[in-house]
Amino acid sequence: MSHKLVIIPTYNEIENIEKVVRNIFSQPVDFDILVVDDSSPDKTWALVQKLQEEFKGRLHLKIRRFKSGLGKAYLQGFRWALERSYDYIFEMDADFSHNPNDLIRLYNTCLKEGFDMSIGSRYITGVNVINWPMKRVLLSWLASKYVKIIMGLPIEDTTAGFICYHRNVLENMDLDKIKFVGYAFQIEMKFKAFKKGFKIKEIPVIFTDRTKGKSKMSTGIIKEAVFGVVSLKLKSLLGKI
Repeated sequence: MSHKLVIIPTYNEIENIEKVVRNIFSQPVDFDILVVDDSSPDKTWALVQKLQEEFKGRLHLKIRRFKSGLGKAYLQGFRWALERSYDYIFEMDADFSHNPNDLIRLYNTCLKEGFDMSIGSRYITGVNVINWPMKRVLLSWLASKYVKIIMGLPIEDTTAGFICYHRNVLENMDLDKIKFVGYAFQIEMKFKAFKKGFKIKEIPVIFTDRTKGKSKMSTGIIKEAVFGVVSLKLKSLLGKI
């Protein structure tokens, strides 16, 4: 058993999941994987079950009864990891927007440089995004700037979802009080880690938009992020965080 766990939430990722699993397991550093699947209609979960026969003890699967948000999937994964002896817990997408080769860089930033949390950042060295239309790039970049200013966060990519946590970060958060489920979940986790004084570092990565499958972005997710930031800031000012 590795002491490093990569959590991958999935919903209809049948076109990507096998390739990303094999890519992670081909890395020169050993990782375990937990797939948290929301009962995908395309039976992503069934393909993972098949792969488990090949990767016994390294590939794990949690099947949720229905689709209820990215944040809740990660929270279930975090709890699963903390119940076991994993020291480093990663967030990662299934669609290759996050390059599995960068997992080692995130890991080394925590292990060798002593950071509690490392973030694969699209914006720490400019704008490193491939295959997004300019409108979406601009929207994402402005959203991160908005969050950084409102929240006072010293982080350039506040909505990034490619992250390595040392288990101490998750152990010292009340996961039951994490409120948001979409992109605001990523903001909330970073903000609460920052407020608790954990050492956080961004490392530059290239984000490549998916070429297979469909994006899970929605208007509701965007609204949650915009208004969630204001809610988090007010709670912080009132001493409730």
